[in-house]
Amino acid sequence: MARVSQEHLDARRRQILDGAALCFARNGFHATSMQDVLKEVDLSAGAVYRYFNGKEELIGAIVAEVLGSVRAAFEEAARQSPPPPPDELVAHVLGRTLAERASLVVDGRPAFPRLVVQVWTETLRNEELAAILREGYGSVRGAWARIVESYQDAGMMRTDVDPDHVARTMIACVLGFIAQQSLFGPAPVDVLRQGLRALMSMRSEDEPPAAPARG
Repeated sequence: MARVSQEHLDARRRQILDGAALCFARNGFHATSMQDVLKEVDLSAGAVYRYFNGKEELIGAIVAEVLGSVRAAFEEAARQSPPPPPDELVAHVLGRTLAERASLVVDGRPAFPRLVVQVWTETLRNEELAAILREGYGSVRGAWARIVESYQDAGMMRTDVDPDHVARTMIACVLGFIAQQSLFGPAPVDVLRQGLRALMSMRSEDEPPAAPARG
């Protein structure tokens, strides 16, 4: 019997994850059964269970994959000296995340924002999923804090602000933008980019200029 290639295995796994993501976004996690997933991906139970034990493992894999991709992008930016400005960086990472899942559509609208909201809801009752989300959030937050420290070292940002406070704020902007898309429909990532750029251009009368580079 010919051996199945790794490329085939990866493609099958991708097919299952994308099909499950569509089901969860369309109907919610609890209203989706494994039979719904099997029907969506047009595979036998044996083919699907070879990769995943059930719905909980499927949604955990989807969340871990997205957070891992986002974390890697911000960690890559943190290694640049200096990193791209916040508006460009956020737009690049979010734009890439949405583009990678652009083929997932429910009722003519992108499925990913709806899926994100479904995940948030499920974490309130699923501790294992909540743990995956906390770990991923913590790693993204840490990467953002290192980016802020690089801004401060380069004299691009005030040094009297805790990097973690900026990290939390940037993540909140992205999550809020995704929530708006889920509730009110798609919007170009450039809307977020331009909004952040405008806010970054503001300066209060008593605000000191950016401090010189540290060290």
